[in-house]
Amino acid sequence: MNMNRETIPMNNQVTVPSSLLLHARFILGVTIAFGATLLVGNALLNPDAEQFRTMAFFLGMTAAASVALAYVLHRTGLFRYAPRLSFALMAGYILSSLLTFFNVWVTARLMLSDHDLQTTTVLLVFASGVAISFGYFISESMTGEVSRLNRAAQEIARGKLEVRVPVKGRDEVAALANTFNDMAEQLEQADASRRETEQLRRSFVAWVGHDLRTPLASLRAMLDALQDDLVEDKATEERYLRNAQGQVETLSLLVDDLFDMAQLDTLGMPLVRQPVDLGDLISDTIESFTAIAKQSQISLSGKVDPDIPPLSVDGGRIERVLSNLVSNALRYTPAGGNVCIEALSTADPEAVAVMVSDNGQGIPKDDLPYIFDQFYRGEKSRSRSTGGSGLGLAIAQRIVEAHGGEIYASSEEGHGTTIRFELPLQ
Repeated sequence: MNMNRETIPMNNQVTVPSSLLLHARFILGVTIAFGATLLVGNALLNPDAEQFRTMAFFLGMTAAASVALAYVLHRTGLFRYAPRLSFALMAGYILSSLLTFFNVWVTARLMLSDHDLQTTTVLLVFASGVAISFGYFISESMTGEVSRLNRAAQEIARGKLEVRVPVKGRDEVAALANTFNDMAEQLEQADASRRETEQLRRSFVAWVGHDLRTPLASLRAMLDALQDDLVEDKATEERYLRNAQGQVETLSLLVDDLFDMAQLDTLGMPLVRQPVDLGDLISDTIESFTAIAKQSQISLSGKVDPDIPPLSVDGGRIERVLSNLVSNALRYTPAGGNVCIEALSTADPEAVAVMVSDNGQGIPKDDLPYIFDQFYRGEKSRSRSTGGSGLGLAIAQRIVEAHGGEIYASSEEGHGTTIRFELPLQ
């Protein structure tokens, strides 16, 4: 323990004296009071040597008794056994008044006549009563704030995390109220986050169950039909096998997305950065989706600004971003539509922009803010014919942000969607 000062970290730094320092301050205060009283008494009363020695003796004895009593009370912690803090404060006021009364009365007994002593005694009784009444008023006023904090803490314990306490003044109680409110706010935020996580977990189980059950049921039906020789002609058998292969590919993509998302959430994203030509990445992406685009009767094209230098990026990761964006664009673009990938210079000479645009059905305004959330899909049926796992855009966002970039979406329902992401050149 620090022998000088213990510090309790709070929003407003509040320092509490250590036990040794507290005792030293009290003894110093008593010593100053003792010395000052002797000086003032000697100047005003002009006692003889015997009276001065007697006064000094009794004042010294009562001062020593006061110090000893304070030490005993502090060491035993008797005040802490009071049922209420106001009682402990009142006991302190009463004890202080009694010590004052005793010190003054003993000294007056030595220095004053009987009549003056009686008058002094009456005045001391009155002053002590006023001091004790005033102490009661102050203690109740101060402990009322503590009681309010206690009731608020009980409400928090019962789960009412929205409870806050008013803050009055700038003392330690006000600092405690501020800290309490900060704690309550953090607990409320943590509870909201926990509820959101729990809801996401439940949704995750439901979504994954749906996305796994549908292709598995289709696979099982087709394989059972093939095993039971229910398919007689070769063409139907080949069609069943192609469909089964497609369902396996769907399951494989879903598992890959789940694995990638789990890896991003737990391990982060290690990047292998190398100088990469963005035009090559776009060409490779177009080539890999050309067959799908032709089958869907969609025009797929690309355009690259010739001034763009090679980027220091993880080529495989950025290609994954392009693949996810193009796959989404093709899925929501009708036959006869267009999908275009463009790489452009930006106003920032240290960054480059990539846009994947389509003229498909667009994204409803209410859905647009959530499209980068995990498992979010605007259509509620989660049909495989109109949507993927709901992880493609979330993964793309994580990859872009891991490169120090940003990704945005703009869309007008019925007129198409543009997903734009920007990457730093270095």
